[in-house]
Amino acid sequence: MTIAPLSGGLGVRTRLIDDPGRLIDLLPDDQNPLSWVRGSDGLVGWGEVARFTGTGPQRFTQADAWWQSFTRRLRVTDDVQVPGTGPVAFASFTFADSSEGSTLVVPRVLVGRRDGLSWVTEFGDGPPAVRAVSPVRPTGTLRFADGMLPVAGYRTAVAEAVRRMRAGELEKACLAHDLLAVGDEPFDPRFLLGGLAERYPTCWSYAVDRLVGATPELLVRRTAGVVESRVLAGTIWPGSGDNLSGQLLGSAKDRHEHALAVDSLADALRPLCSTLDVPEQPGVIALHNVSHLSSDVRGTLDPTDPASLLELAEAVHPTAAVGGTPRKAALRLITELEGMDRGRYAGPVGWVDSSGDGELGIALRCAQLDGPVARLFAGCGIVADSDPHKEAREAAAKMVAVRDALQAGN
Repeated sequence: MTIAPLSGGLGVRTRLIDDPGRLIDLLPDDQNPLSWVRGSDGLVGWGEVARFTGTGPQRFTQADAWWQSFTRRLRVTDDVQVPGTGPVAFASFTFADSSEGSTLVVPRVLVGRRDGLSWVTEFGDGPPAVRAVSPVRPTGTLRFADGMLPVAGYRTAVAEAVRRMRAGELEKACLAHDLLAVGDEPFDPRFLLGGLAERYPTCWSYAVDRLVGATPELLVRRTAGVVESRVLAGTIWPGSGDNLSGQLLGSAKDRHEHALAVDSLADALRPLCSTLDVPEQPGVIALHNVSHLSSDVRGTLDPTDPASLLELAEAVHPTAAVGGTPRKAALRLITELEGMDRGRYAGPVGWVDSSGDGELGIALRCAQLDGPVARLFAGCGIVADSDPHKEAREAAAKMVAVRDALQAGN
């Protein structure tokens, strides 16, 4: 665990501002821009006041303790008093306990908008920060290369997972593979972020430590004692025939996969909630590249000891939407058959404020940027009647989001 030092008595102030326009356009440069934006609302940040990094099964608990300690030492002036004002940390956690890279980043400057209100939060006691915005650098020519688990290996992994499920070892596992996009110069995260936000305005467009993506799946939101989640599992994509929504709702395979994901989330939340509303039937959300079965779960936290956002994340991650059922058996299978480190792909990503409220999505439809290399990920929920070739096509459809945004204008 690494903790950045903090001088005592640091001041932070949130004040109202006029509508700043498109939030992502405010990010001044390509030096670790921070984002959690959906449509016209959300948060963007830049600069860095403090940082937490951790690994292991206690990383959520350690991050929560650090964040509470950090915020207690601040002198806070908050003229707005809505979720996302005052001190805020952008969060990104690894999928696996053993992976390195889980982090909280506290930006020096944050700009937010919610329900018609716009604000800026700044650390320090000096005059308001003014920073010019450098031109966004488009992606040049790209070439693609196999990642740690290429498509052929992915089909083999899916086939082996199906064999084990039919033998009764487990019910579901979410297997992923990766793809490398290589450019001639380092990527500008703002270019990918802006392209995803434009194409997928109903998703949450995020950037934390150069993990950039647009996720349709909300792992957990906490607001004043209320917890909400949007569970996605079961997928269809254009080219699969007519009436995609009807096909998806009528698919026994997809409905079973979805039910496992919803049940795993509900089972994890119930001990922490006084009430929990779980829909009996899923709906469908349609995106540019795919459609998903979707269920919105809502509950009231136990008022005697309400869990913080990061405590909720520790309880629910990974749900069966990105892990599997039973959880431990699925995680062992993922480690064995994928043979790669997912990093922060499929881990919680979002933001948390000083009251323990915030939003965390699941880091899907994303790429980890490292200089001129972008590592793209996509995965599918595998059950006993999954077809390896169809699952590979589904993963390719999911990768379209980042591939198109990277190549925009080329």
